[in-house]
Amino acid sequence: MPEAGHQARRGLIGAELVEAVDADGQVTAIVTRAAIRAENLRHRATYVVVRDRDGAVLVHRRAPWKDIWPHRWDIAFGGLCEVGESWSDGAIRELQEEAGVAVAASALVDRGPVRFESSETRVIGRVFFTVHDGPFTFRDGEVVDHAWVPASELSTWLSSHELCGDSVAVVVPAVVAIFG
Repeated sequence: MPEAGHQARRGLIGAELVEAVDADGQVTAIVTRAAIRAENLRHRATYVVVRDRDGAVLVHRRAPWKDIWPHRWDIAFGGLCEVGESWSDGAIRELQEEAGVAVAASALVDRGPVRFESSETRVIGRVFFTVHDGPFTFRDGEVVDHAWVPASELSTWLSSHELCGDSVAVVVPAVVAIFG
């Protein structure tokens, strides 16, 4: 996507309405995504780890135009929940948007709530796992590279790639709990 396209996409994403929440996850305001980022407001987000039938994890690299952690690798697809959206609906939507695959709510394994707070973002979220062998399509441009990492190589892979801060803090522990 040419730079003008990135700018337009960034503007559309920034205008999306999302919920700012308090420490208990209660909605305090409906604001734009741009306001969430600019003011580092706490918000709801989902994380979806995709594994294949053999247990390999689908990792991906974020686009350079992303509003947080551009160019970094991630082990979960996901993002901010829309206004009034359930956790599972947010996970399903994000997986469809970012990886081009549709899953039913019954295909999601909810690994529970997570919290992450930094100078860059503040999240109350949920981590989900799903098994899917693809094919995957990355049409929306948020993903610029991807790879399957076998469970036996995941620890080495994690230590040799620059990852998103929230994934390191809240997703990696969930993955390690499963893979050991």
